[in-house]
Amino acid sequence: MALTVSTMLPLGTQAPGFSLPDVVSGKSISLDSFKNKKGLLVMFICQHCPYVKHVEKELAKIGHDYQNKELGIVAISSNDAENYPDDKPENLKKMAQTLKFTFPFCYDESQNVARAYEAACTPDFFLFDAQHKLVYRGQLDDSRTGNSEPVNGKDLRAAIDAVLAGITVESNQKSSVGCNIKWKTGNSPNY
Repeated sequence: MALTVSTMLPLGTQAPGFSLPDVVSGKSISLDSFKNKKGLLVMFICQHCPYVKHVEKELAKIGHDYQNKELGIVAISSNDAENYPDDKPENLKKMAQTLKFTFPFCYDESQNVARAYEAACTPDFFLFDAQHKLVYRGQLDDSRTGNSEPVNGKDLRAAIDAVLAGITVESNQKSSVGCNIKWKTGNSPNY
């Protein structure tokens, strides 16, 4: 388990396009699936990572709390499922069903979407405004495995609430940390 810090993609970056299968419904989910929303939250997570396991209930709660708001949410797993079988689509589906995710959970087999977003760790969060410009990339909250801070999503929730209210998101943002994305042999990016 390598502790990895998010790349902190520059604010204002346009959301890269994607088209990925939802592991639960089998439907293709794309950036266009979230047009006409005030915001879009893209989360890179997986099933086996202890950092994701530490916050997974809060991620599900965010989905429930914002499901009737003008926020699109998608979770994406880009891990090499051949070498990390816990992250195979069928196991991601079980995770989504067990946690009662209200948002699609997609599998990025090619890892091209993770590379386009410069995702580095799980969990890694990217929040975009209505024009799909990046307004937040950073931590869920101050909680980490091994510290006593509560898992409450305060940093990410504050950014989401600002987007939904049409106000500027605080630009002083702390990096997310977690396990590195499990890149396929020879596929590791240079960012």
